[in-house]
Amino acid sequence: MQHLKDDAISARIAFAEWKRSHEELTDCIRFSDESHFHLDGYVNKQNIRFWGSTKPDFHDEKPLHSQKVTVWAAMSASGILGPFFYEENGECCTVIANRYLKILQNKFIPELIRKGTVIERCWFQQDGATPHTANDVLKWLEQTFGTRLISLKTEKVWPPYSPDLSPLDFHLWGYLKDNVYYPKPTSIRELKAAIRRDKKHFKRHMCQRHT
Repeated sequence: MQHLKDDAISARIAFAEWKRSHEELTDCIRFSDESHFHLDGYVNKQNIRFWGSTKPDFHDEKPLHSQKVTVWAAMSASGILGPFFYEENGECCTVIANRYLKILQNKFIPELIRKGTVIERCWFQQDGATPHTANDVLKWLEQTFGTRLISLKTEKVWPPYSPDLSPLDFHLWGYLKDNVYYPKPTSIRELKAAIRRDKKHFKRHMCQRHT
């Protein structure tokens, strides 16, 4: 429920106009993001935002210590890369810069190459989360993608407070959370399997419609 300031609104409009004027990049931009999936089915409001002038009249309840997985994925008009899970020794772990960088280096890039993507033509988008904009991460991203970066602290800036400009935020995560809990997983292993299962149901034409 953060109030959008004038400069944030201007940045959002400028980005939307830039993307509309570069339709040839539709197949080139990989939008990326993380999301939490709780075993009890709780939806993390960090990834479900409501824009308006008044506070929404609702509440939810959740266990104090809900088991969860943290998922990273990238999406473009050609499809979805991932899901990749933040975990160490089989346990969900916090998103920090070095773990994020390992996912990019050891999972994202190899998957791009496996699918025949020409890295030199690929654009990469991320939001302004602290792990994403750490010095080591940005240095590696610039070495890999050059100026084809959309982020904070880069030449092409991702507008602040703009989850509704990212197809993962405004569609993919909601789609998955509408489906992975039917039938309801009873373990983290089942939850991860359900996320992988329903990601496969998100077909290419759906990606093209939402990017």
